[in-house]
Amino acid sequence: MAFAGLLAATPSVRNAEALARAQDRAHHAAFPGPPVPPRFAAAIVATEDHRFGSEPGIDPLAIGRVIAARLTGGTDQGGATIYQQLAKMLYTRGRSGVAVELEQIGLAVKLSMSYRSRQILQMYADVAYFGNGEYGLAAASCGYFGIPPARLSWPQAALLAGLVQAPSADDPLQHPDRARQREAHVLRRLVAVRKLTQAQAAAALAQPVTRLVANSGKAGRCAA
Repeated sequence: MAFAGLLAATPSVRNAEALARAQDRAHHAAFPGPPVPPRFAAAIVATEDHRFGSEPGIDPLAIGRVIAARLTGGTDQGGATIYQQLAKMLYTRGRSGVAVELEQIGLAVKLSMSYRSRQILQMYADVAYFGNGEYGLAAASCGYFGIPPARLSWPQAALLAGLVQAPSADDPLQHPDRARQREAHVLRRLVAVRKLTQAQAAAALAQPVTRLVANSGKAGRCAA
């Protein structure tokens, strides 16, 4: 009954794509952007929400860990699914608190019921902030590497996927060491979910961040 009340209290998500379009317009980004390429999709799912597509918008196990950590004073490892993160970006940006987190849960469930996982991932990639003034995957891929998303290599996809949690703190241009750590974390997650082998992840990590971002500033001049 409490959960039904939560759903009733949260707004409809039928305007999610309209909100995403409005945000991209405000940031001078294209909507919709190019299709999310498999490598970035695998990297962001492995890092942010490995049950994406099979969960009901929320991860009860992760939420349980967060609640337990808060009650016991332990480390909050995070439990927000991609659906919850998208709800935050579209509906509750700039707001915080327990009531807002509950609203995000309700919105996340509605998003999972209203859109296919492919649509959710597309909206997420289109409105996410990747640091250095880059909003949306297309702008980030072009701005950091001078290429469209479809041409991202595994290390490039891992680097971008690692930025969404703390895009300013992990900006590879300003904080290359932190960006490198996040890239390594994403590659480990890709190994954990069996998208990459240990050898492939090691080869990807062997490419230096300074070389990866050497083309920054070429936004708008990416070849299709």
